[in-house]
Amino acid sequence: MSNLPLLLVEDEPNLGQTLRDYLLAKKYQVELAVTCAEAREKFKLLGPAIAILDIGLPDGSGIDLAREFRAQRKDCVLLFCTALNDPYLRVEGLELGAEDYITKPFELKELTLRLDRILKSRQFTMHNPDQMRFGKLIFWPKRFEIQDGAGTISPLGQKECAILELFLERKNEVVSRDEMIESIWGVDSFPTNRTIDNYIVKIRKWAESDLAGLIKITSVRGIGYKLELKGN
Repeated sequence: MSNLPLLLVEDEPNLGQTLRDYLLAKKYQVELAVTCAEAREKFKLLGPAIAILDIGLPDGSGIDLAREFRAQRKDCVLLFCTALNDPYLRVEGLELGAEDYITKPFELKELTLRLDRILKSRQFTMHNPDQMRFGKLIFWPKRFEIQDGAGTISPLGQKECAILELFLERKNEVVSRDEMIESIWGVDSFPTNRTIDNYIVKIRKWAESDLAGLIKITSVRGIGYKLELKGN
């Protein structure tokens, strides 16, 4: 994972330089931006694999900036690192596809562990084929898109993509909620059962669009879920 391009957006000078030097020592290619305007320019030039964003910036919101980045690049890992411990902002950030939301102050080692966990989970996407067919559906992991049974192509959030990949890797097997949390959210995150269930509802709608009935996502009470593929 060395030499990955990383954009760091942080307007506090001491913290920005400390994080930049630390991430450079971890072998990332780091560009530091202190405003939204500078971040936009460096995003275009660098094409980062990862963007670490503060939310309260001098000329705008890191949430809005992340939304712009997501519209331009669906494969860029977004990570918020902010002093704003607001549950509504956290939910908004995660809903637009951010991988994590870290509140300040934090230990540098914590940031490393979270990045390592995120990149480990993304290796599965990087090694998957460009196109995966199951039933009448087509899934493009690297494009973060899915085509349903009616032929409509829809964007996927990072968590939806990761859950679907895990299901296909373990097709016709039960995947526990604990496994999903550990491999997708990380052991230091605590999503509720409702959070996971909401993602499953979206994925189940795509599965049910296969009118041939070749795909079924079943709930295994008290354990998790199973993606069943007929003929597989």
